[in-house]
Amino acid sequence: MGLLDRIALTKHFSTPPEAIDVGPAHEFVLRWPGEAPVTVPSRRLRELCPCASCIEEFTGRKLLDPATIPDDIHPTLISPVGNYAIQITWSDGHSTGLYTWQTLRDASGRR
Repeated sequence: MGLLDRIALTKHFSTPPEAIDVGPAHEFVLRWPGEAPVTVPSRRLRELCPCASCIEEFTGRKLLDPATIPDDIHPTLISPVGNYAIQITWSDGHSTGLYTWQTLRDASGRR
């Protein structure tokens, strides 16, 4: 049995947001096509980081202790990744998570 036999390769497609802005309190303001803007606190997105340092890859178990996230966490850089995600560099130095459109939609309470 090879590696690819042990992992689920599912593709998730989601429409990209029309805009991703950072508000005055460092919150993310996401605008999805045809929908009202949604505000997502930076701390919530940092806690949902999907990278291998924050989530155990094969079990999905959370490795990141939310208590270690500073209350004043904020993005210092937001970079596009293809046409499917953004990469956020956080004020705590973390920068390895790729936030797909679906991850952002889920974080904003939209399906």
